[in-house]
Amino acid sequence: MSVDRERDFRAWAVVRREPLRRTAFLMCGDWFLADDLVQDAMSRVFSVWDKVALRGDPDAYARRVVVNLLIDERRRPWRRREINLDVVPEPQTSTPSSDGLQADVLAALAKVPPRQRAVLVLRFFEGQSVEDAATILGCSTGTVKSQTSKGLSNLRAALADLGVDASPVTAMETP
Repeated sequence: MSVDRERDFRAWAVVRREPLRRTAFLMCGDWFLADDLVQDAMSRVFSVWDKVALRGDPDAYARRVVVNLLIDERRRPWRRREINLDVVPEPQTSTPSSDGLQADVLAALAKVPPRQRAVLVLRFFEGQSVEDAATILGCSTGTVKSQTSKGLSNLRAALADLGVDASPVTAMETP
């Protein structure tokens, strides 16, 4: 392993770790799982760093890895064997910074189906174009558009259930 390769990867990883962690959290709603996903993604990106860096967009590759890891995580059999408890532990009083996002928006986002949530996070929190989101998710641009529409509708409904004004979500709609 060359020293330059490791130095380049470390420089990239230091800058991109927190944004990837935030994206993972917005997709899964769990800071601990988000940390695990990002750590695993960083390992995988490092293993192919030369190719990814040569292509010029390691961020897109890393986001794609995070999405794929989350999908794999949700498919694991042990997830289906989880036991629900009658007594729910008290929520954390302080969570890691969510970049000023309101707790009610995060709660509503957690109620949106995973695929739609991934599209909303990529499009509106990450600022990805329809085409880039389609590439990251491995689907067509039409799917991204329809999932965006359905996701915004579900987000509005979830906000309404929480008694929150959903008019800012309506402003997110594209013409």
